[in-house]
Amino acid sequence: QVQLVESGGGLVQAGGSLRLSCAASGIIFSINAMGWYRQCPGKQRELVATITRGGSTNYADSVKGRFTISRDNAKNTVYLQMNSLNPEDTAVYYCNADVKNWKVFDVWGQGTQVTVSS
Repeated sequence: QVQLVESGGGLVQAGGSLRLSCAASGIIFSINAMGWYRQCPGKQRELVATITRGGSTNYADSVKGRFTISRDNAKNTVYLQMNSLNPEDTAVYYCNADVKNWKVFDVWGQGTQVTVSS
């Protein structure tokens, strides 16, 4: 069984920074794309950023220039550095990964709450 465990969420004032981490564990041969998504109450889950195994990145327009996604393939871990946070960034942030062992799995983490106060 493959699991993703997120950490690093919390409460921060507007203009502040947080760093999210997400570590994959279990039987893993390789991980292709990894990413972060977020969901606000009453809204659909939306993409924040993704990164390929080779390091190519993609960002939502709303976070470009403020958030940076990175990964450590040796540790099966993906990070999200969030700077210049504003109240509109308040959401539950979910990690996602395309994990390969004997099959390919689309795995989600349990989510971590990020709250930005004004």
